[in-house]
Amino acid sequence: MGKINQIMREWQKGTVKLSSELNRKGYKKDLLKKYVQGGWLESLGYGAFKLAGDKVEWFGAISALQEQKNLSLHPGGKTALTIKGYAHYLSERYSEIKLYGNTTENLPKWFVDRDWEVKVEYIQTKLFGEDVKKYLSDSEIKNVKVKISSPELAAMEMLHLVPKVQSFDEAAKIMEGLTTLRPKMVQELLEKCNSVKVKRLFLFMAEKSQHLWLRNLETDKINLGSGKRSVVQRGMLDKKYRITVPKEYAE
Repeated sequence: MGKINQIMREWQKGTVKLSSELNRKGYKKDLLKKYVQGGWLESLGYGAFKLAGDKVEWFGAISALQEQKNLSLHPGGKTALTIKGYAHYLSERYSEIKLYGNTTENLPKWFVDRDWEVKVEYIQTKLFGEDVKKYLSDSEIKNVKVKISSPELAAMEMLHLVPKVQSFDEAAKIMEGLTTLRPKMVQELLEKCNSVKVKRLFLFMAEKSQHLWLRNLETDKINLGSGKRSVVQRGMLDKKYRITVPKEYAE
């Protein structure tokens, strides 16, 4: 009983343990099977477990993948900005979650098959290269530690989805509230970003919001590409950033 008592003490409620992590700590397959049969643990599917009777939400699973698999997978875009208080859903419950990861990181079957009671969209992208861990920030959701996009990264991830998934107008309103972004990180991300549309749109919205941190950017070091970019249909062309924007946003 000693090993099961130890695992019960160490296991934070609301979180997932992966088989690989449990195996590394000496809890082999047969022992874990015994714990499931004994009613101490429940299997979430191949490779993952939770405490019996415990309620695990999506962030408890993401935390496990980050900490135990060392993945860069993270809540990003509008989801991260909502967690940080920059955007607000109509209720306190998250109804739609946007996860971001690189093109080599796939969600495990146990995660995909489970009903998390929210709509989960997973976006795999090389928007900033393969590793964005240095641009993530620590957060807590219901006492579960999870790494999410920093506001600087989240803003650009959000703009990447304009206009097909994310509306221009809502993105602009959220950008208005981003008054405390760190110029050094914004500069680094804009130089690293692989999307000309995102970079132009970010600078356009920041300028419209008259953010003071914009003054500290070295825009001549940011590659804004050539030619025009259509962001919204039937919009007007902003001559400075050469993007089509809704008429009410055009000068």
